[in-house]
Amino acid sequence: MNDISGTADDRPPSKSHLKREMHARQALGKKLVDLNNAQLARLDLSEGLLAAIRETQRISGHEARRRQLQYVGKLMRDVDFAALQAAYDDLMGATRESVALMHRCETLRDELLEDDGALGDFIAQHPGIDIQWLRAKVRAARQERSAGRPPRHVRELYRWLYAELKGTAHGESRELLDTDESEEHPDDDAPGDEDLR
Repeated sequence: MNDISGTADDRPPSKSHLKREMHARQALGKKLVDLNNAQLARLDLSEGLLAAIRETQRISGHEARRRQLQYVGKLMRDVDFAALQAAYDDLMGATRESVALMHRCETLRDELLEDDGALGDFIAQHPGIDIQWLRAKVRAARQERSAGRPPRHVRELYRWLYAELKGTAHGESRELLDTDESEEHPDDDAPGDEDLR
């Protein structure tokens, strides 16, 4: 009698399994094409794959883009798929967290500008912050809004909240109060404030 133990592990992958994996690689390649340069830089991509992705992003013609996507899919056969998928998932998770933080900061900023109680609650929940700076910034932002002036103080308050909630140093708030450079050079680590009215 033949010993058939372990034969399932010794068999090569089925055609359907290989086809599913090929489609998964192509799908991930298509998702990579939708990323921006900063996101792509955070992934460990080969020069050839990165060049093919950037070329795909430049192509507008439907058929030419379809062919280029097929080429990206072909290059995806040679990558460590599990590692790249995990890196992509981590990147997207970080992006979702950043978007959630943006929304939280926008909501909190609006609450601080509308309600003294919200300001008191925030101060109570965040010991160690520069209370004098925060009160002055909220007051200036309220005056700015009521006068219909450009939202310089509103933007600075948003960026300070973003930095505070992201866990960066409290000392940044003092710098924001004393400089006008934030108008000319928005804080790249605090996305979203460019949408303020």
